Amino acid sequence: MNNTLLAIDFGSSSVKAVIAKPDLEHNIGILGIGTQKSQGIYKGIITNIEDAANSIRDAVLMAKKNTLENFDTTVVSISGNHTKSIRSSGSVNVPNGIITETEINQVMQMALYNATIVPEYEVIHVIPIHFKVDDTVDVDNPLNMNGSRLEASVFIVTAKRTSLTNIKSALKISGIENCIFVLDGYASAMALLDSQQKKFGATVINLGDSTTEFVCFKSNSLIFNGFIPVGSSHITNDLSEMLHTPPAAAEKLKIDYGSLIKDYSPKNDLGITKVKIPRIGDEHTSSEVALESIQTIIHARVEEILILIRKNLKKSGLLDNIGSGIVVTGGMSNLDGIKVLAQAVFDGIPVSISAPKNIKNGFMSLDEPTMSTIVGILYLMLGKSRGFELDSNKKLVRPIKVDPRISKPAHVDINTQKADDINTSANVKSNETNLSNLDLNNKQAILTPLDDKQKKKGVGKFWTKISEWF
Repeated sequence: MNNTLLAIDFGSSSVKAVIAKPDLEHNIGILGIGTQKSQGIYKGIITNIEDAANSIRDAVLMAKKNTLENFDTTVVSISGNHTKSIRSSGSVNVPNGIITETEINQVMQMALYNATIVPEYEVIHVIPIHFKVDDTVDVDNPLNMNGSRLEASVFIVTAKRTSLTNIKSALKISGIENCIFVLDGYASAMALLDSQQKKFGATVINLGDSTTEFVCFKSNSLIFNGFIPVGSSHITNDLSEMLHTPPAAAEKLKIDYGSLIKDYSPKNDLGITKVKIPRIGDEHTSSEVALESIQTIIHARVEEILILIRKNLKKSGLLDNIGSGIVVTGGMSNLDGIKVLAQAVFDGIPVSISAPKNIKNGFMSLDEPTMSTIVGILYLMLGKSRGFELDSNKKLVRPIKVDPRISKPAHVDINTQKADDINTSANVKSNETNLSNLDLNNKQAILTPLDDKQKKKGVGKFWTKISEWF
């Protein structure tokens, strides 16, 4: 086992593969990255297994070009489409009085056993909301605590078995036998939220190509996940249908002129109010369309998505409990003015546009909003801040223990080192003189340990002195 990980973001627009490995200090090292256009995938669901397998294979082969490492674990993101989430709880006795990982695993397995799982669904995550030791206050990590009884309240994410089976089939064709599944909204949150946001509550909205995922965190735990089968590709479809222009031209309109706040009225300062676009069926013939019309179409679709999210959050009772606000990510978050519109829809709730924390590497930048899910998988599986949970194989995921004895070597300035070498003998003599004048009552004084020769010499002098006395 060399702890090398293959992470795959199974998106509707692209398949991303990253091979990574932690170093001795548990910093994430990127060994290879591959990206391919998605084929046979729509709204996070496989529509053609062969095409999907080819996309996965090509992305993985691209990632493997720059490394000879064999990966031990494969982690694949799955869409929130066809997922269900429930809460459950469990409790176990602590026979030895000290809580170990055994008891933590047992109590989470018990909470899973107590849950009512729909037969057609499989478990993806079992995430602890909180633990309790002997009816005390909630604790985040009960490891090594003293007690006679341990309780756990958990959040369980399940996904439709047929969807998972299709993904496994595509992976098998591409040469990957076993994998762990991770909810992509959960992964995105791990890449974006800091410890305070997780503690006080935050909602992450990932605006993707054909889907929108959103999850809520509270008290360092995932407590809600939602899904809307609408994304930025629907804006392209709207423009294409309503303006009677080919999809490629509609996509270019969206990228070049897509804005929710620019002034496209006849008296604007941009110097342009209309653009020419080709017609469907006769691309040699063009027609003019007002930029105001384009803006209206885009605004209507984005507002619809945000309103649907707001309704879902309100229905779940979480809308008024988003302590740290809303974080928007994903490809559509680059749309000009989306923050302003989101602030208007989520009246009174802070809104921010965010990209994942970058993991430096020599391949490509990972701090783009479209990279949130893949970066989140790396942080979830290899990051220092991960906690206890059960993965999709129902195995216990443990927090990473960082050995404090392993530290980075101090940076040495060459010029300073040369000066230090010149003064070494003078410093040694000065230290020998200072040692004889040390005040032993001063607790800040540092005594240099004796080497073996000094120890023997000191012992000999001691016995000589004793002989003189007697």
